[in-house]
Amino acid sequence: MKTALTIAGSDSSGGAGIQADIKTMTANGVYAMSAVTALTAQNTTGVKSILESTPEFLKDQLDCVFTDIFPDAVKTGMVSSVPLIKVIADRLKFYNAKNIVIDPVMVSTSGFKLISDDAVKTLCEELFPLATVITPNIPEAEILCGKKISSEEQMEEAAKSISEKFNVAVLLKGGHNLNDANDLLFQAGKAKWFKGKKINNSNTHGTGCTLSSAIASNLAKGKSLEISVEKAKDYISGCLGAMLDLGKGSGPMNHAFKINGEY
Repeated sequence: MKTALTIAGSDSSGGAGIQADIKTMTANGVYAMSAVTALTAQNTTGVKSILESTPEFLKDQLDCVFTDIFPDAVKTGMVSSVPLIKVIADRLKFYNAKNIVIDPVMVSTSGFKLISDDAVKTLCEELFPLATVITPNIPEAEILCGKKISSEEQMEEAAKSISEKFNVAVLLKGGHNLNDANDLLFQAGKAKWFKGKKINNSNTHGTGCTLSSAIASNLAKGKSLEISVEKAKDYISGCLGAMLDLGKGSGPMNHAFKINGEY
C-alpha cells in the first residue's frame, strides 16, 4: 500500500487540517500518517485558539515516521512559526523526501490569521525549494506575488511570477469570487487550466487541505502532477456534491461520499 504523510495542524471540528487530510488520503487509497504542528480549538464558525507543537516534538514525530514507514508523498499545511518550518525543511532534506505538496496556509476561510509575517519569508525560502507543487489560493498568491488578483489574466501572471520567483510548480486555486472552481497549474513555463463545475454548496470548510492531500495521494500512487490535480479536483467535486450540512458556519464536506459497505 502506498503511503502519505500530512504535516499540519489539527482541527477539533474535523473538517480541515490533519483530520481532513487523513480522511482524504484514506478515501484516495493510500495509508495516511501525520505529524501535528499545532492543536487548534476551532469549529465551523472560526478559530478560537492555537497551541503549537515545540520544534523538538515535531522533529520527533517526523523522525518516527521516516525511520519506520517511509512516506511515498508528503503534504504540509498550517505551519505557523519559523522554528517549525525550519525543522520540517531540515527533516525533509535529511530523509530526501519526495512528492512534496506545500499548501501555504496563511489565513483561515473565516479570516483568522494562521501564520506570522516572518514565517511567510521562511516558508518561501526553506520549504518552497523542496516542493513538487505549491497550492496557494488567491489571497495567499496575492501575498506571494505582491499584487492584487481579480481576473483570469492576473491569475496567469501571478502563477507565472510565483513559479519563476521560487522555481516551483504552482497550482493557483480559483474561488474567492473569481471564476469559482477553475484552477491554474503553472509548471516548467507552461500554464494549464483545470475547469471545475460550480457546485452551489456554501459548506467549504477544509477544501484547501482536502485538495492538497488528494494531490499528494495521487502522487504517492505514481500519477503525474497533471493527472494528480485532475483526480484531486474530481474527488473534491464529489465531496462538495454530497451536500453534507453540519455546523452553524461554513461546514465540512463529506470526505467519505464514495465509501459504502458493511463497515
